[in-house]
Amino acid sequence: MAISHAQNGQVGHTLTDWRPEDDGFWTEKGHAIATRNLWISIPNLLLAFSVWMVWSVVVAKMPAIGFNFSVGERFWLAALPGLSGATLRIFYSFMIPVFGGRLWTTLSTASLLLPAIGIGMAIQNPETTYVTFLILALLCGFGGGNFASSMANIAYFYPKKTKGNALALNAGLGNAGVSVMQFVVPIVITMGVFGAVGGEPQTLSDGTQLWLQNAGFIWVPFIAISAIAAWFGMNDIADAKASVGTQLSILKRKQNWIMCILYTGTFGSFIGYSAGFPLLMRTQFPEVDVLQYAFLGPLVGALSRAATGWISDKFGGGRVTFWVFLGMIIAVFGVLQFLPSTPEAADGSFWGFFACFMALFFLTGVGNASTFQMIPSIMKQEIPRLLPKLDAADQQRTIERESSAIIAFTSAIAAYGAFFIPKAYGTSISMTGAPHGALWGFLIFYAVCVVITWAVYSRKNAPVPC
Repeated sequence: MAISHAQNGQVGHTLTDWRPEDDGFWTEKGHAIATRNLWISIPNLLLAFSVWMVWSVVVAKMPAIGFNFSVGERFWLAALPGLSGATLRIFYSFMIPVFGGRLWTTLSTASLLLPAIGIGMAIQNPETTYVTFLILALLCGFGGGNFASSMANIAYFYPKKTKGNALALNAGLGNAGVSVMQFVVPIVITMGVFGAVGGEPQTLSDGTQLWLQNAGFIWVPFIAISAIAAWFGMNDIADAKASVGTQLSILKRKQNWIMCILYTGTFGSFIGYSAGFPLLMRTQFPEVDVLQYAFLGPLVGALSRAATGWISDKFGGGRVTFWVFLGMIIAVFGVLQFLPSTPEAADGSFWGFFACFMALFFLTGVGNASTFQMIPSIMKQEIPRLLPKLDAADQQRTIERESSAIIAFTSAIAAYGAFFIPKAYGTSISMTGAPHGALWGFLIFYAVCVVITWAVYSRKNAPVPC
């Protein structure tokens, strides 16, 4: 039976009185509650990213255990979780006001058990079909969908002055799940972590044993613990309740669509590069043991996001985003200079390529934080202009609701980068023998983002300065 604390602004796990912009309320109780929800949210989101991107490592090891899929087929397995995850994010964007953050976080985390267990079982059977693996890759999109709802949920808990940093911590440390996965999986597949319960190892031609099923099984106990923690430790906010129809008002907002473009440039790049980085290195520098280095890119991007949210809070997200895109143009150009003309050629430089990609990952993290800081600032200016007849309280609620929905929706659109970037590599390689065409396309897109950011947000007398 739910325990009522209505006199304290809480009924069961539901916060009926939530005023983060009230300094007194925030200092007395709001900050502690928000912090608890944030630190439960982070490991749930980290696991979501780990499961979402697990194919980026699994596909690199599949040929060694007898799954002789083509390079194109393996790029599809690396790319499909991005496609399904991005599509699910569109729906997940609107779930928090409908179901509440506590219930939805619990359910969405528990859903990760399906692909985690499925991969562990399927990879042990050499007769498993390619279609089965395609389905499991699509199911990993559950992890991708979680980001939209997680960010929308945390956005409700914090005041504007610290929202950028809170979102950066949630997203940045959550994004670290990609790096954690790319570091942990190569280790756990070399040992029988779960004993007889985990199944027999696969023996390679040189006698080495692999437990590739552990790439899926290793997450199962942590998923279960995190889902239970969300159910018992998180809160719902009564004022955050809204129908899907009410939230769809963001589709009429021009700023929503502009920010979709910019966030695709930052987060779409981060997650797309994370998904394609191991296989890109393997195809372009086959002499390098790529799994020793692959985790570093997502780690750099995740940590830079978590550590730089305060910069945008201090200097303005628009200014930071403008310089981020300029830096990304330079970094991609550098990558192009160090790639070999063909994988067999000796004219490339792995360390030059790697250094430029580390710079690129770092910049995507800074840009991920800065773009999300921009959204509440933009809507604080736009809602009074668009809806002047609302009183101050209703305007504030609308700002919070639409900011949260736009944060979630832009993350959904940007997540398609996890599909398009690996697929662009594969298409470029199949058509020209090299990934250069894809990278030139990315560079041109960043140039477009520079122009948009300058014209709308960062120049003197910009229409929506931020």
